[in-house]
Amino acid sequence: MISDGPKKKEARKALEKQGLGYIILSVDPLIGAKREFLDPVEMIASNADVMKVLSICGVVRLIHEELDKITEQLASRKSDTELELSHIFVDPDKCIQHAGFSNPYAKAKALAALHIAEKVAQVNFPVCFMLKELDQICLTAAAGHEIMGAAAHLATQAREIEKSNDTVFRQSHAKSGILLTKTKLYEKPK
Repeated sequence: MISDGPKKKEARKALEKQGLGYIILSVDPLIGAKREFLDPVEMIASNADVMKVLSICGVVRLIHEELDKITEQLASRKSDTELELSHIFVDPDKCIQHAGFSNPYAKAKALAALHIAEKVAQVNFPVCFMLKELDQICLTAAAGHEIMGAAAHLATQAREIEKSNDTVFRQSHAKSGILLTKTKLYEKPK
């Protein structure tokens, strides 16, 4: 299961007892999805900001590495009862470990973006579940989306620092499924 909850340790332990694996993302910003604010252009633009932060700052890499581990186990013909499932609570510090930044300033900007994304959910939660007045809903949802835009800007700045040093960490899969890496733009993945 990949989700934004449950965030409480007891609830995660209950999932484990049920035999479920999980990746819980505390950095999921919870978009302010109310009908009063569900314009397709707005939602796509806001989701683009979310995806920029999640991809640049290590969340996507962490997820694909965990999925690769499961895939490798399945390829080695492990049975369902033998699989070692992921049990990960993903906070900003865990994400940044997977982002591959070499420049400490870039890493700091990316970590800041993740902390901001985590706070967006606190802004948007009332939008989705508590606020009733149209002006409050729209103003708060707009503020949440603006905050996410600031996080995306920081993430972009972090990647630009890495690009300027020709140290962007990249991973791709070979035909065999093995994970290849490179950092220099003009080198082949190894």
